Amino acid sequence: MTLAEDEGDKELWVDAEQVAAELAAEMDKLELAVLFRGRYDANNAIIAIHPGAGGTESQDWANMLLRMYTRWAERRNYQVEVLDLLPGDEAGIKSATLLIKGRNAYGFLKAERGVHRLVRISPFDAASRRHTSFASLDVLPEVEEGDSGIEISPDDLKIDTYRASGAGGQHVNTTDSAVRITHIPTGTVVQCQNERSQHSNRDRAMKILKARLADLYQRQQAEELSNLRGEQKEIAWGSQIRSYVFQPYTMVKDHRTGVEVGNINAVMDGDLDELIESYLRQTAGENG
Repeated sequence: MTLAEDEGDKELWVDAEQVAAELAAEMDKLELAVLFRGRYDANNAIIAIHPGAGGTESQDWANMLLRMYTRWAERRNYQVEVLDLLPGDEAGIKSATLLIKGRNAYGFLKAERGVHRLVRISPFDAASRRHTSFASLDVLPEVEEGDSGIEISPDDLKIDTYRASGAGGQHVNTTDSAVRITHIPTGTVVQCQNERSQHSNRDRAMKILKARLADLYQRQQAEELSNLRGEQKEIAWGSQIRSYVFQPYTMVKDHRTGVEVGNINAVMDGDLDELIESYLRQTAGENG
């Protein structure tokens, strides 16, 4: 750029600016890659969305989050597989579990674990009053056999089958295809009813169980290490992390980093990178 300025060459200046921008973008990518140092960061991610109290309003909010994360994954060319989905009674969903397939999917999405808060004029309120709704997002790494070091004994499992509910046609009303698996030593319960065959639902439920156990043991190790260090910091996975305000103004605010985004429609369409990356960089600084 100095050479271009000295010679007064506008074309050379434009080329220099382009090269500088490309280098800055490449450095940004390298900086972000360094953040993925966790054991499972490179893995696929399993996300589970659950509405809070509030009936249809919260269930609709959970469905909006389902769409938002699906759009985010599509932006990154990740594959999205629905592991389990329970529709709401009137609108929205009662729960959803997705498998997001792509390199560093868990590394990115672990930043989204927590409670998400919505403020808007409810479309389900005849008086058009403003409502506050909550939904929680749990994020787990997909783990393969031997990846986590966790061995699950068949003797430790209680497997129940039951008739699936919700959408799905005649099949779900006539067949005990849904599967619920309880890991007796830890009390961990998972279920899957989205597939038509009991075998497929069992395979998917086991995938979710392995992920939950890997996450459970990882948290236990972190708590033990914290106790050894004498740290008092709580590992609050379920704390409120972000607010999405549609009324009386539009704003998405991350309560952990202070980052605010005014274009809420872009965020709901999956433009989450600024929010996610700012949190990852902050936590890398705290841990590094």
